[in-house]
Amino acid sequence: MLSPRNLFKFTVLCFVWGLTWIAVKLGVEYVPPMMFAATRFVAAGAVFIAWAWARGQRGAFAKAHKTRLLIVSLLMITLCYGPLFWGMQFVPSGTAAVLEMSLTPLALLAFGIALGEEHWNGLRAFAMLLGAGGICLLFAPSVDLAGLEETGLSMLGLVAIAWAAISSAWGSVLAKPLISNYGSARLCGLTTLIGGSLLLIASLAIEPRSAASLASPWEWQAVAGWLFLVVFGSLLGYSIYIQLLRDIGPARAGSFAFVSPAIAVSVGVVFANEPAEPQRFIGMVLMILAAAICLSADRLSRFYERSATDLQRQIVPTGEGIPAKDGNGGVRSVAYSNE
Repeated sequence: MLSPRNLFKFTVLCFVWGLTWIAVKLGVEYVPPMMFAATRFVAAGAVFIAWAWARGQRGAFAKAHKTRLLIVSLLMITLCYGPLFWGMQFVPSGTAAVLEMSLTPLALLAFGIALGEEHWNGLRAFAMLLGAGGICLLFAPSVDLAGLEETGLSMLGLVAIAWAAISSAWGSVLAKPLISNYGSARLCGLTTLIGGSLLLIASLAIEPRSAASLASPWEWQAVAGWLFLVVFGSLLGYSIYIQLLRDIGPARAGSFAFVSPAIAVSVGVVFANEPAEPQRFIGMVLMILAAAICLSADRLSRFYERSATDLQRQIVPTGEGIPAKDGNGGVRSVAYSNE
């Protein structure tokens, strides 16, 4: 089970990232999406770097770690948010949410096992599938498969959104050793600054109106959303996520994806008069249950093993003789249990 401190961090992360959709929605109505995200990450990265320097996190990176840092920055920021925003132009938002949120924790578990940062746990794998089912129920009213046009762009959009989840998960698992070696604040700063800068270049190269948006003042709604994302989404939320990757592992940290959507939909029901279908609340219950199982899977597995051992001892008392049969079905000798 999580320590009280890590449980508090996890709860804050879920609430903060559950509310960022409001800020994103405000901003992208006035600013090109990739530009909106890129400037947010560059600004947050500069603050993170200053904070890391103030805390004395200034040691040089090993050569091999420099390469890993670049790959992590690309995977977690540039190659995640770029394809995500591009793909959402061609895929209905509800469908995109189900695809991305369902894949994120599954991909974190898979990459964690593949790269040696996690071990296989059947209970945790069950929790992942349960949570994915809950996400499908939660967003089912918003899923619009008919809205997927029979075009190559729609299919490419789905692939881009799926890749965004995979890219983020892959980068998160690769980042874990770097966090331990160089500190969370410094790694947050470098990944967001490098990844955000590359995303900014990509936005200027391919996104319409991106250059004009840099040269003109933004509407107050976009500024408010941008500030919320910088302060709460990045400086608070991203830094907590990085710390949880180090302290509790990718699979458990990634279970935020089962809680944050429930918070986002709840806020929409309460404040935006979105429909409150019963299946959505069933989905929320399944997602919260999945997160709880995922966070405590190791402890539950140990409890089950101890219970099974205790039950076996009750059935076969210590020292009690048990006839053992030979290969022909006859009694060969007496075996003893000495557990």
